[in-house]
Amino acid sequence: MTKTKKSEFRPNDYVVYPAHGVGQIISIEEQEIAGLSLELFVISFEKDKMTLRVPTHKASEVGMRSLSSPDVVSKAMTTLKGKAKVKRAMWSRRAQEYEQKINSGDLIAIAEVVRDLHRTDDQREQSYSERQLYEAALERLTREVAAVSGVGETDAQKKVDAVLVGRAA
Repeated sequence: MTKTKKSEFRPNDYVVYPAHGVGQIISIEEQEIAGLSLELFVISFEKDKMTLRVPTHKASEVGMRSLSSPDVVSKAMTTLKGKAKVKRAMWSRRAQEYEQKINSGDLIAIAEVVRDLHRTDDQREQSYSERQLYEAALERLTREVAAVSGVGETDAQKKVDAVLVGRAA
């Protein structure tokens, strides 16, 4: 199993790690941990100034995946255009669900969070925790759109903003 999974990711590939978003595999290295020799993906998250080491045989188990296809990105953009679906549950329950969606690494789920928490200027102010979740989801979405489209994050941000503003009009 470890031999077949190895070829899925290569150095310089961009990948999505569910809890951290888009990162780039810098290298694959051998390291001895607790007397065992492990092969690890070394993933750099440039924006967070963070390096993560993931055992190669655990990569798919922890949900690490390749970047979404352009089809999935366009589905996510279509999701953004939809009407916000805010459940009548207590905020703590909704916040928990949003957090799970963000950490799932699923681009469509992240787009749903952005859609549901997006506020136009004429709507009521967001609470601090709503804003934190919204910004986290927006950042993940923007980074992946940028990586898939091959554009800078600012261009991807403009693209996402245009969809959100167009929806409100």
